[in-house]
Amino acid sequence: MSGRPEQLFPLFAGLETLDGVGPKTAQLMGHLGIETPRDVLFALPYAVIDRRRRDTIQGADLPTTLTVEVTVGPHRPPRNKGGAYRIHVEDEQADFQLVFFHARGDYLKKILPQGSRRVVSGKLELFDGMAQMVHPDHIVAPESAGDLPEFEPVYHLTQGVTQKTAYKAAQSALVRAPKLAEWADPAQVAQQNWPSWHDAVQTAHHPRSADDVAPFAPARERLAYDELLAHQLTLAIARQRERKTRGIVSIGTGALQSRVLKTLPYRPTGAQTRAIEEISADMASDRRMNRLLQGDVGAGKTLVAFMALLVAVEAGGQGVMMAPTEILARQHLEGLRPLAEEAGVVLEILTGRDKGAERRAKLAALKQGDIQILVGTHAVFQSDVEFNALRLAIVDEQHRFGVRQRMELSEKGQRADVLVMTATPIPRSLALAQYGDMDVSVLDEKPPGRKPIKTAIVSTQRMDEVVSHLRDAIEAGRQCYWVCPLVDESEVSDLTAAEERFKRLRALLGDDDVGLVHGQMPPTEKNAAMAAFQTGQTKVLVATTVIEVGVNVPNATIMVIERAEIFGLAQLHQLRGRVGRGEDASTCLLMYQPPLSEGGRKRLEVLRETEDGFRIAETDLQMRGAGDLIGTAQSGLPKFRIADLERQAGLMAVAQSDARALLNADPTLTSDRGKAARVLLWLMKQDQAIRLISVG
Repeated sequence: MSGRPEQLFPLFAGLETLDGVGPKTAQLMGHLGIETPRDVLFALPYAVIDRRRRDTIQGADLPTTLTVEVTVGPHRPPRNKGGAYRIHVEDEQADFQLVFFHARGDYLKKILPQGSRRVVSGKLELFDGMAQMVHPDHIVAPESAGDLPEFEPVYHLTQGVTQKTAYKAAQSALVRAPKLAEWADPAQVAQQNWPSWHDAVQTAHHPRSADDVAPFAPARERLAYDELLAHQLTLAIARQRERKTRGIVSIGTGALQSRVLKTLPYRPTGAQTRAIEEISADMASDRRMNRLLQGDVGAGKTLVAFMALLVAVEAGGQGVMMAPTEILARQHLEGLRPLAEEAGVVLEILTGRDKGAERRAKLAALKQGDIQILVGTHAVFQSDVEFNALRLAIVDEQHRFGVRQRMELSEKGQRADVLVMTATPIPRSLALAQYGDMDVSVLDEKPPGRKPIKTAIVSTQRMDEVVSHLRDAIEAGRQCYWVCPLVDESEVSDLTAAEERFKRLRALLGDDDVGLVHGQMPPTEKNAAMAAFQTGQTKVLVATTVIEVGVNVPNATIMVIERAEIFGLAQLHQLRGRVGRGEDASTCLLMYQPPLSEGGRKRLEVLRETEDGFRIAETDLQMRGAGDLIGTAQSGLPKFRIADLERQAGLMAVAQSDARALLNADPTLTSDRGKAARVLLWLMKQDQAIRLISVG
């Protein structure tokens, strides 16, 4: 089946094929991303208006939208320009007014002649004791009132497209919706009592109550599931394909690993041990590893990563670990160095800074296999970098590394295994949306010896107390981070916030003790400021959020976050994780500017109550939504029209296991259900996946 199945043709025709849609309306709908009848079907109503006929407005609870048949009484044109045009009307038991502004009297006399019977529908409100309907939504003769739907769906509109047009287009698209063979798991459909796709679309566009437009309505849930299933099928097909690519079999001897484990002051946590076992098993198979290692702040990802690198070395090859920035690459180097010394392996770093003879020497050593583990920035991608036998590539993700870079990297290593690490605990539904093609290992325990961090919420009005608290800490030899907010998108104001705070703190604490680092600094200055803080020359580091990622200063025990209420929860959690890395008890002060909104207070309280990054991320997802959580621009999250990742997290997991099970049972999608699934992929515009399967 190479092209789009014929039964879907009507859904992919032009918008003008729909009733009431001319070229102009089609263009306006295009701005909403609606280009074909299929898109009209997936643009579901978000509300419903009850337009069932009543005999009278008597006893109605105003204000409300209602529909009633009336006899038209006298017209009262406005006394002055711009006033209201009023028409008195009566139903079986009561009377009220129809009110029009900027009205043309002759037009109104034509559609509402005195003495005629009309059905009017609109919002009725009380004004000065008189019931009024301002600009009724519908005015029709009783004989054509049958055209009024009893329940009218309400659509998201753009300028120039009326509800009437949207309704007409949707009704017309529904006529074109074919009956399609079932692609969902029959047991799932039966258990959830879901309608078929065709019935679900019909029902979703004919809601009869508010419950029918809620995400949990069976028809809606079914359509959301279809969308998630198509997405997860695409990821599963990509994954299946990836797995067909032969990997390298790397079987560790355990010799180097046991040396490192012997010298550790503590035993690895259960989560670490489990992750190491999962990774080792992947590396030992002949399929390419594509695994995500998700770990909360301080959960001990470095040890797990290093053990994986040792498997590659024990098997006679090399490993590479990549970070998005030079500062982070150097930090990985510091973290791995003591472990590498225990194991007796050669560890080296390669960044854009390496030039000339030094760079040539490193490249030669790498090519000969003398360097066993390489740490670097994306400089390790450059074409002159050749490995002797790359077996494992570890990418420290921080959301700056997309699927494309993962591919490039694996091509470097002639099918090397890939492990992606992320320090951001992502709620499971989002992890599945973003990394659904990968296998996931989660580190959800803290290694022994990490001290809990005391978190307090303080108002900016208590700034003096905070500063004197700092002074005491500095005198006791401690260090402190002071994070200033990015006030808005413009670089200028965020700079001033940080620079002002820097000047104030220098005045209060002494010039030599306070450093500054922000996004607009040249990299050399930034590195110098970081270095001065890392070596303890400066005691307080004022920073914008550039430090949220990876900086490690064990002597820093205080984290002050100014205007904490405007940060995202996950970001606050990351920032807090910069302290509590040494022997001493640490504190994090969340400073807010009163008055705090209800939501702001709730978010800060979650942080005060828990250090579990996954719980924090779940709360963040509920409160802020998926897009904000990862920053929409670089989130890499698919855009779903119907599925709601915040409220339907569970469905994503069901869709993933269904997609994987279907492909395991029917890898070429040629069974009846497999063929139905192909139609679903076409319907959801996932033609890419179909090409992969046809070629595969």
